[in-house]
Amino acid sequence: MPSRARSLAGSLKRVPDLPAALAEIRDDFLSFSEKERLQLLLEFSNELPELPERYREHPELLERVEECQSPVYLFVEVSPVGRVDVHATAPAESPTTRGFASILAQGLSGLSATEVLDVADDFALQLGLTAAVSPLRLRGMTSMLWRIKRQVSEKTAA
Repeated sequence: MPSRARSLAGSLKRVPDLPAALAEIRDDFLSFSEKERLQLLLEFSNELPELPERYREHPELLERVEECQSPVYLFVEVSPVGRVDVHATAPAESPTTRGFASILAQGLSGLSATEVLDVADDFALQLGLTAAVSPLRLRGMTSMLWRIKRQVSEKTAA
């Protein structure tokens, strides 16, 4: 490689790879046709983990994602060793939003705080749904991810 190209390549910021769980989810979406991707999103919406009882009894602990058209609420726990657990709730009658919340809850839970913070902000766009889902809904998923990252940052700084 010529020295100019090598120095340019060395100066570019490396984008971290996705953690294995999110990479698998992304790859699953990309392996299907557009119609099948919507079906997979619906399947994720049916698999949104239930809120732990401690949050069902205290909904004030959950943060509303105001950017979502549907009422979506999140809460992030970070263990003393830095393990992240994402909890989310979204109405069953909002399968797209619920599916996005499920993808993030399943794909981010169990990761380290650093891994969560390193997830690309454009993850929603990496699922190959831009032609099938409105930009507003994709922005909603991006906002969910941003709020999760913010909560992780705040809890690891404390």
